[in-house]
Amino acid sequence: ASPTDLVKIRLQTGGNAPRYKGTFDAFRAIVKEGGVIGLWKGWAPNCQRAAIVCLGDLTTYDTAKQAILRNTGLEDTAIVHALASGISGLVSAVLGAPADVMKTRMMNQPYENGVGTTYSSTMDCLSKTVKAEGIPALWKGFVPTWTRMAPWSLTFWLVYEEIRVRAGVGNF
Repeated sequence: ASPTDLVKIRLQTGGNAPRYKGTFDAFRAIVKEGGVIGLWKGWAPNCQRAAIVCLGDLTTYDTAKQAILRNTGLEDTAIVHALASGISGLVSAVLGAPADVMKTRMMNQPYENGVGTTYSSTMDCLSKTVKAEGIPALWKGFVPTWTRMAPWSLTFWLVYEEIRVRAGVGNF
């Protein structure tokens, strides 16, 4: 998602005094400030967040699905897939929200000579955030994060299961 995620975050965090006139102005200003390489500021926490979110979604879906099948009278249908995907979406949001907060803060921090002036790494950002705001700060924006992830997870798993059935492989 880098560099478009960087541009999105910078545009969204402009507040009442936006830094940029629009998307192309943001791209232009970031390149002017840090060169083309500046477009990849925050790529590491972006990758870390993606890995954590995928870990939560992929590892939880089948576990939730099997638990639902084992503990209810439901058959392996779209209803079970929807329930399991809702659970996996929730888990990925719970796990991913702290990484999302770190990624956003690191991408939005001021830079001098290509180096962030507020945070030196994801761990530095994490420790400063917890120290200054407490552990609940790691889940700021949780509800919007989950409402974004839940439909994606639902769509992905329902389509995935249907493709497997139509391909003759059977359900996951």
